[in-house]
Amino acid sequence: MSNDILVVGSIALDSIKTPFGEIKEALGGSATYSAYAASFFNPVRLVGVVGEDFPKEHIELLSKRGIQTEGLQITKGRTFRWQGSYEYDLNEAHTLATELNVFETFRPKIPPAYQNSDYVFLANIDPELQLSVLEQVKSPKLVACDTMNLWIKLKPEALKNVIKRVDFLFINEGEARMFAETSSLIRAGRHLQSWGPKYVIIKKGEHGALMFGQNSFFATPAFPLEEVYDPTGAGDTFAGGFMGYLAKQGGDISEPTLRRAVVFGSVMASFTVEKFSLNRLKDLTPEQLEGRVLMLKELSHF
Repeated sequence: MSNDILVVGSIALDSIKTPFGEIKEALGGSATYSAYAASFFNPVRLVGVVGEDFPKEHIELLSKRGIQTEGLQITKGRTFRWQGSYEYDLNEAHTLATELNVFETFRPKIPPAYQNSDYVFLANIDPELQLSVLEQVKSPKLVACDTMNLWIKLKPEALKNVIKRVDFLFINEGEARMFAETSSLIRAGRHLQSWGPKYVIIKKGEHGALMFGQNSFFATPAFPLEEVYDPTGAGDTFAGGFMGYLAKQGGDISEPTLRRAVVFGSVMASFTVEKFSLNRLKDLTPEQLEGRVLMLKELSHF
């Protein structure tokens, strides 16, 4: 087996407008953010699809962080593009345009060398594609998945089949309420857990995160920021940081380790939102990350 993290999901070019600025055709996608975040802790193997128009410097950026890109399919056509905007309530993205392009026919092919990965993160894509990845990997130590409201509406049964087979489900608060059909996040977390995952982690954006275990519950605040430029990819960064931290600990899922993984994921996301795309993470140092974790511990300790 290999202790590398396999990340499968979307790779995109994002055009985003917030009250604080605008960026066009920037590197984005669920797999991009989660793989980049995980790479701060552990080697990562990336599987996704891009078109022939995908800038080579983006592939170089990922490679420089030690992310293996042999599983990156480069297909004839245009790369997946997403265009979105945010008002002052930065917790809600407004989709202005989606061009699936080569992503529309994406079928993840896990290279033979990647099939023995110990850690698997199924970033937000069609649950049927997530299931196809689970059919191709051999016997990972830990598997996590993320999802979105689109799949909850369109493919709830396929999504439930994925959830049954994972150790960790990441989901945001609106999606948790929608899927569990309850206004109570605590009830939603427990209900989702009854479908099979060992742990359910509800992402609450600027309000932190909740983790539900078999006989445990943990809540953490988000790191308080004065300036937030772009929340795109924050949830993916959170999940990537979480999985990276667990892989670095050799897959230890004791309660103290899991709680630290939640905090590291949350703090990782706090850096992402400070600039557009991966621009803040490009400059992030391990010392800055550790420093902010210690600050959050001080702020929330009593």
